[in-house]
Amino acid sequence: MTLRIQEMPETERPRERLARQGAAALSDSELLGILLRTGIPGKNAVELGRQLLLRHGSLAGLSRCSVKEMAAVKGIGPAKAVQLAAAFGLGSRLSRETVSKSRMDSPELIFEFMGQEMRSLHKESLRVVLLDARFRLMRVEEISLGTINETLAHPREVFRPALVHSAYAVIVVHNHPSGDPSPSAADVAFTRRLKDAAILLQINLEDHVIIGGNEADRRPWYSCKEGGLL
Repeated sequence: MTLRIQEMPETERPRERLARQGAAALSDSELLGILLRTGIPGKNAVELGRQLLLRHGSLAGLSRCSVKEMAAVKGIGPAKAVQLAAAFGLGSRLSRETVSKSRMDSPELIFEFMGQEMRSLHKESLRVVLLDARFRLMRVEEISLGTINETLAHPREVFRPALVHSAYAVIVVHNHPSGDPSPSAADVAFTRRLKDAAILLQINLEDHVIIGGNEADRRPWYSCKEGGLL
């Protein structure tokens, strides 16, 4: 028989353990249980959190779910789904706030800065990251939101924000909703067009980063610069 959390010894309850030992001492399912607060008959909040993780594979998988998708799970409902979405949103904003103050000159940092949000999208989004002379973030602008398989944008649209805001360098970023960050033939052709246009406009095109999924056997991003396309 499953114990309700309030029936557990006080030293084993997630909320009390977090207050005493910090969040690092708790498992993912225990942290989710604190957010969920209550479970359902036969499952306490921690076990409900564990069920969510099993259903979606990981915290990353769960974070990509919409409020509607989470609310459809038995025992979650709209209120708990909104709480989970808010927690994931705060985590994403904290990560972006921290990374945005760094020198953003690597695909790893671009993924850390934009990966969580862009992996949650069901359509391809093409964005341009504008950097100053110290490679610090100036702003991010979305250029286009395409179909699920392609993003259409002319290089002049991509580089217009850089000219308007006098950016020193540009990193182009788009996502692959399929999860595979490998460049398609269209991506390769588009990157070459961007490279040629950047030379003509005298814009420093630092990289074109493609963001994919969360497969354990591959990097979740692809750098066109590292791949020799730039």
